[in-house]
Amino acid sequence: MTLLIVLLAVLALIGLISWGKVNAFLAFLLVTLGTGLALGLTGGELMGAISKGLGDTLGSVLIVIVLGAMLGKIVADSGAAQQIAAVLIEVFGTRYIQWTMMITGFIIGIPLFYNVGFVLMIPLIFSVVYKYRLPAVYVGLPMLAALSVMHGFLPPHPSPTALVAQFQASIGLTFLYGLLIAIPAVILAGPVYGLTLRGIVSVPLASFVSETLPENALPGRVNSFISSLLPVLLLAVVLGLQALLPPGGPLSPALTFLAEPSVVMLASLLVATFTLGTGLGRPMSSVMDAYASSVKDVALILLIIGGAGALKEVLVASGVSHEIAQSLQHTGLPPLLLGWLIAAAIRVCLGSATIAGLTAAGVMLPTMALSHTNPNLMVLSIGAGSLLLSHFNDAGFWLFKEYFNLSAKDTLRSWTMMETIVSVVGLGGVLLLDWALPLLGH
Repeated sequence: MTLLIVLLAVLALIGLISWGKVNAFLAFLLVTLGTGLALGLTGGELMGAISKGLGDTLGSVLIVIVLGAMLGKIVADSGAAQQIAAVLIEVFGTRYIQWTMMITGFIIGIPLFYNVGFVLMIPLIFSVVYKYRLPAVYVGLPMLAALSVMHGFLPPHPSPTALVAQFQASIGLTFLYGLLIAIPAVILAGPVYGLTLRGIVSVPLASFVSETLPENALPGRVNSFISSLLPVLLLAVVLGLQALLPPGGPLSPALTFLAEPSVVMLASLLVATFTLGTGLGRPMSSVMDAYASSVKDVALILLIIGGAGALKEVLVASGVSHEIAQSLQHTGLPPLLLGWLIAAAIRVCLGSATIAGLTAAGVMLPTMALSHTNPNLMVLSIGAGSLLLSHFNDAGFWLFKEYFNLSAKDTLRSWTMMETIVSVVGLGGVLLLDWALPLLGH
């Protein structure tokens, strides 16, 4: 009965948004209230779960998205994004732009959390799209596929790192195996699948579309790259110092603070305010007006993400995730396939990759103790499963849909299919490594 309620909730959400044309935030609230009552939560429990879901979800992304929107606005308005796009095209040409974007996503996706990388790269994607009149989804999807794989598969991202600790796996081997699997997964889900999406019409958010400036009015190349990619550079330096210095040293608290994405984004925005704003002769009042405009463009996105978080929390509070996991545990399937399947089922129902991964790990721990399954591969199998079939209850789905200004149908065709390809190819890579490693003596 519980699974039927969850299924009806997902169908109601899709129906209200796609066919009923109801505002997505309102649709989430209506479905969340109905689902919570149907699952037996009292009024107090239901409203508490909604408040917690909204607060926890927005608390983790609000600062990053708002600061990222501000940084993206000044990168676009100053001409820095136009300058970066010109350099990329000059080096690689438009023929290989998908591969250029994919490699960029790989590089920045290692140190940056997904939401940070997404909002940071949006101005770069859109500047290439508008300057060279290329399809937005075709250009942007390979980069976002790379970011998504890094988030789901590889440490130091939250879910893989937590899974490594729970399964007592090796963080180094997990990263190495994950990289071997990630490369074909991103190539197939990004540049290869992206070839089928050239026909999707996308008019991205106006906040990141600026007038083409003459070359003599653009900031310098070095200034453009450093100012735009400063969050990546800062975080890479901090993480490098954390790896080199002994833990618990005198600099450890400061480095932990500086590694926070919101701190990195704030520091980067302050620098860009000067290097791409007042330092180029632009009045401070004009820069602040641009920042205020950028926040208006992401306000609805934040509400939708909060709504997705509220629905997720109601499902968690009702015990749905554990019920799904337990119902799948006694199937007799191989542990690696079972871990993927449990994570995938929870992901489809709850929308959160992190919750899907951590819940599946808790269920698989007893099984791991009784089997000889490679713990590094179990981390990757669950990570791959946690990315399957991102749809209306996933915050990442709405980030992509709203920033690229797509219809629900085109978002399902592009974003949801990309995530599913990554998940399935990831499982195939895990099973292949499980077969090959014993032959290689590992």
